[in-house]
Order: sequence, then C-alpha cells, then structure tokens
Amino acid sequence: MNSKWKRRRKRLFEIIEVGNDLDYVSRAYDFMNAFSIIINLAVSIMYTYADLREKYGTWMVILEEVTVAFFALDFVFRLLTAKHLYPEETEFRALRNYLFSFTGIVDLLSCLPYYLPIFFPTGTVAFRMIRIIRIFRLFRINAYYDSLSVITDVIKGKKQQLISSVFIILILMMGASLCMYSLEYEAQPEVFSNAFSGIWWAASTLLTVGYGDIYPITTLGKVFGIFITFLGVGMVAIPTGIISAGFVDQYSSIKKRLYYGREADMHFIKVHLAEGDRWIGKRIAELVIPSGMIMAIIKRQEELIIPRGDVVLLKNDTVVLGAIPYDERENIKLKEIVLKRENPWIGIKIKDLDISRQSIIVLVKRKNKSLIPNGKMVLQEGDRVFMYTQLHLLQANDIEI
Repeated sequence: MNSKWKRRRKRLFEIIEVGNDLDYVSRAYDFMNAFSIIINLAVSIMYTYADLREKYGTWMVILEEVTVAFFALDFVFRLLTAKHLYPEETEFRALRNYLFSFTGIVDLLSCLPYYLPIFFPTGTVAFRMIRIIRIFRLFRINAYYDSLSVITDVIKGKKQQLISSVFIILILMMGASLCMYSLEYEAQPEVFSNAFSGIWWAASTLLTVGYGDIYPITTLGKVFGIFITFLGVGMVAIPTGIISAGFVDQYSSIKKRLYYGREADMHFIKVHLAEGDRWIGKRIAELVIPSGMIMAIIKRQEELIIPRGDVVLLKNDTVVLGAIPYDERENIKLKEIVLKRENPWIGIKIKDLDISRQSIIVLVKRKNKSLIPNGKMVLQEGDRVFMYTQLHLLQANDIEI
C-alpha cells in the first residue's frame, strides 16, 4: 500500500509540474493552470467596471469561485508532492522549503484570502487587498516557455549592477531635493517647506520630465532644474543599458556554443523488455551493464523516464542503451557536444549551466571513461557531453546546439 501511494504521489508530481509533449495529462494540466490564471485576472479587472458588473456580475463571481477553487486544489497537490520537489530533504523540510519559497507563498495567498472572510468577516477589505498577490501567479506561465525565462535569467545575472544603478538614482534624488530646497525655500516656502519636500519634484524630474505641480521659480532653481533633467535622462538609461547588455551576453553565449561546439549524432540501441526478460522487476542499481555503456533513457508507454538507481523496470518498457541510431520517430533527440577551447561550458558545474530546463545531460565521456553526470561535476576541455531534448523545444534559441 505504501509503495502504491509513493507511485501515485510521484505521478501526481509529474502531472502538476511542467510536462513534455508526450505526457498529455501533464500538458493538459499545464494548459488548465495557465488558463485559470488568465481567466481569474481578467474577471478581477472586468469586475471593476460598473456596467459589466451589473450585467455579468453573477457569472464573474462563479468564474472567480471556480478558478480560486482550482488554485486551492493545486496548492494542496503541491503540498502533497513537496518531497519530490526537494528529493534530498526530509518530508518536513521539503514541505517547509516549499511553503516559505516565493512560489509557495504566492500559491497560498492566491486562494487563502478568498476563504478567510468566512471565518473573519470583519477583515473582508484587508483580505480583498491581499488577493492582489494572485497576479504573481502569472510567473507560473513563464515556466512553460523557455524563451520567456531569458528575461528572468538576465535580471538574475545583472542583479548586482541593477541594484547599484537604483542606489545611485536614489542618492541623486536625495541630493537634488536638498539642493532645490536650498535654492527655492525663500521664494516659495509653502512648496519647498523642508529638505524632503523636494523628493517628489526630484523623482518626477529625474525619472520623467515633471508634472508641473512643483517647479522652481528662481533663476538658479531653473538652471539647476535643467541640469537635473539632463542628468535624469542619463541615469534612467543606466538600468536600461544593463538589461540590454544582459540580453546581448545571453545570446552571445548561445552563439558561442554554436561556433565552438562540434555537433554529432549519438548512436543508441533500443531494447524492448518483453515477458521473461531478466531485467523486468529490477531496479536500475541492481543491473549489471557492461563497462563503457550507459542506460540513457526509459520509454514507458508515452512517458520518458530518466534512469535513476531506484527506477524499477517493467514489462513493455523500452530501454535505450546505445550503438545504432535511435529511431527519431520516438520523439527523442540525442546530441553529442565536444567541448573545444573557449567553449563557455568549460570550467562550469553542470548545475550552473545555462541550458533549457527541459534539456538533460545524460552522459559525459572524458578520455576513455564514461561518467554519470551530477550537479557538482565540472566540465573540462575535450569532454564529450551527451544530452537529449524534447522535439517541441528544438526551435528554442537556448538549445540550438
């Protein structure tokens, strides 16, 4: 009974996480999740229009109830499968890590404030404000498209530079406020009444061209305002330039992998496990595989399984080992990358590689040794890296290798 529950929980985890094209149930769940997020936000916006609320208010409420119920169910599923999200942690720590993660907090606050007024009617207004956090569920849609993740990767990679540029802008705002107070206080004390009253003027001038509600009237104040306006144009351009440079670096890295990596097809043997085969019912760790060979992938009906030590082989499984070209109609793409000098992967740990989340390195050959890849392995010049991708990602820029 315990093993059956583990299998079901693992399957549930595979369904609620981002699936591949061959797992139709998982892809359907992904679509339902994204569709619910969009519908819920659309209803929240439409409900603010009085005429639409009068005509379709009942339907809007029903749609919100249904989508929030789906969010609540999704949250429960993720609690049940937290152990598979953090496989190296205990049940309690895995649950804690998920609950205190950004996605866990967003998932909880996407549904909890909707039901809290039932128990605490006096806090209805506050709970309704907390529901705004539901908009952050849009980040889940980002997980379904690798091309969108480039934006996240660029922001993470340039985080320190962006923080520094924002810090410089804040210092300039404070300095401009103090200077304008000194220049304008005697002329218009009701507008620039203290050192911090010019913060609004400094922000509107540095970040835009001002709004006309607060402006200098003295000659020195106007000259200083012109100077700050020109300075503001350059300051706002700093974070824009940092992000633009990040995109250039990202795509330059992809082009380098194309230029410095020689591509070759990897050959495979496809073995179908029929009744009576000795491998049926055994864990991968128990198998005796000849030296120099590796089990790359297992195809079970329409599901692709990464062969880990605790995976049990079943009847009718298709095991890919090597030697002859694997039939591409099976929707598996395997490639060999030879790491030549100047390849950006050299000296990088596998866990730090900038590759698609649905591209998996299955083998590293170093000289005459076949190495099982793990996150801490550092790639070296001359390594032959074997990886596979799903066909629906072949046109994505970050895996055209």
